[in-house]
Amino acid sequence: MKQRLNFFAIGGPVLKALYTLGNVAGKAIDQKLLHLIYIRVSQLNGCGFCLDMHTKDLREMGETEQRMLLLGAWREAKVYTNREKAALAWAEALTNLAPDGVSDEVYNTATEHFTPEELVHLSSAVITINGYNRLNVAFRTPAGDYQPGQYA
Repeated sequence: MKQRLNFFAIGGPVLKALYTLGNVAGKAIDQKLLHLIYIRVSQLNGCGFCLDMHTKDLREMGETEQRMLLLGAWREAKVYTNREKAALAWAEALTNLAPDGVSDEVYNTATEHFTPEELVHLSSAVITINGYNRLNVAFRTPAGDYQPGQYA
């Protein structure tokens, strides 16, 4: 598919706002966990650009291929901690909002592993990656050329 427009070149204020929101989350939540969340949400949203970016950045941080490849089946995989699984469940629930919102089960599990402040930061990270995903998907940002740390 042909790219519709390069929002990275023209979206200054929007990108700055998304970056600021994501940066706040990044100061409160472990970077590897954030990238796992970014990858999972990007899988759900079909955002190739973000998948390319976050898998490359996470690999640079020393993450294993196995943990990245198993994200689509994280519930069954033994390679994730309970905290990571709680974060992934929270991210999925916020990305695919059910008619009744986030279930009590997902919320209660999240609060067992995250402080209220961390949960707010985790939520802002999910909001941020969903925003980037929607821009990339809408404007057909091509995937494959990202270099690790390119937008650091």
